Amino acid sequence: MKLHHRVDGPAGAPLLVLGPSLGTTLDVWKPQLPALTERWRVLRYDLPGHGGSPAAAGFTVDDLAQAVLDLVDEPYFAIGGISLGGAIAATAALEAPERVRSLILCCTSARFGEPGPWRERAALVRAEGVRSLRPALPSRWFTEGYDGSWVVDLTRQVDDETYAACCEALAAYDLRARLPEIAAPTLVVAGAEDPATPVEHALTLATGIPGALLSVIPGASHLATVQCADRATAAMAGHLSGTWPAGAGKTLGESRAHGMRTRREVLGGAHVDRANAGITDFTRDFQDFITRYAWDEIWNRPGLDRRARSLITLTALVARGHLEELAMHVRAALHNGLTREEIKEVLLQTAVYCGVPAANSAFAVAQRTLAEIDAEG
Repeated sequence: MKLHHRVDGPAGAPLLVLGPSLGTTLDVWKPQLPALTERWRVLRYDLPGHGGSPAAAGFTVDDLAQAVLDLVDEPYFAIGGISLGGAIAATAALEAPERVRSLILCCTSARFGEPGPWRERAALVRAEGVRSLRPALPSRWFTEGYDGSWVVDLTRQVDDETYAACCEALAAYDLRARLPEIAAPTLVVAGAEDPATPVEHALTLATGIPGALLSVIPGASHLATVQCADRATAAMAGHLSGTWPAGAGKTLGESRAHGMRTRREVLGGAHVDRANAGITDFTRDFQDFITRYAWDEIWNRPGLDRRARSLITLTALVARGHLEELAMHVRAALHNGLTREEIKEVLLQTAVYCGVPAANSAFAVAQRTLAEIDAEG
C-alpha cells in the first residue's frame, strides 16, 4: 500500500507524523502547520483513495499503520492523527513501541461504536457515493455556526470504494484490550460537543493508556483541530516539547555536531574557536558535555525559540551573578535577534526581581560588551 505524503519543516528537526480523518486529506492539518514546522519536520499523509493516494480495498487499520510506518526512515518519531488517523497512530505505537516516542490522539477512539452502522455506511457509499454524506457532515464535524466548508470540500478528493473499505476497517477495529500496552507518552484531545467520538471515548483512551493526558476543548465538535485550531495546536505543541526526549535517536557524534553548530550560531564562530583552542585534556570532557547537553539537547529543543531562550538565559545569569557568562550571552542575544532596547528591558526587569545591585552590575557588563561590539565594527 502506497500513501501519498508530504514533508514540511526544517531539515534535521525531529519528525512528527500526522494522519487525517476519514473523508479528508492531509490538508486538514493546515491550521497546525505554521506553528509545528517551526521546530518539527512534519510528515502528513493521505489515506488510501483520499487526496493523492491511490485507491485500495480489503485492508485493516493494522495494514494502514504498517503503510505509515513504511513511510518513516527515522529510528524515532512522534505520531498523531484525527479520528481514523488517530486509530492508525495508536496502532503504530503498539506495533513499533521502540520507535514511537510521543503520541497524540485527536477526536478518536479505541472502538468506533458497533460494526453495523459502519457497514451500513459502506453500503450507502458504494450505492450513492461519498457525495451522499456531504449534507450531514457540517453538523457532525463542527458545531452550529462554524463555517468549515473548505474541509467538507475535501471529500471531493475521495474515492467511493476506498471510503467504503475504510468504513469496514473501522467496523473491525477494537483496541480497548491493548491500551495498557501503549508505552509512548500520550495526549488525548477531544471536542466537548463531538457526536462521532464523544468525550466518553476520549476518557476510555486516557484512562486505558498509562500516564495519558486528556485535553477537552469546549465548544468543539469532531474536527476540533480545525474549529479550535489555536487551542488544539497549543496542546499538541506543549505535549511534544514536554515528552520528546532531548536528542532522541541521535548518536553522540550527531548530538555533538548539532550542538557545535548551534553553539556557533548563537555565540559566534570567533568565540567558539577561541574556546576550542583552549581545550586541554583536563577540560575536554566538560566541553564535550556542554556542547551535547546544553547546546543540542536544551538549546535545540522544540518548545522555545532562540529569542525566548536568550531572554531566560540573561535573566538567570543576572540572578546568579554570573557576569562573565552574561557578557557572552549579551552577544548571543544579539545573534538570536534581540535588540539592544530589548536587552535593556530584560535588565530593567531583573532590577525588580533579582535586586538593584545585581541589575547594576549587569548593566555595567552589558554596556561594556555593547561598546566592545561597536568598537569591533
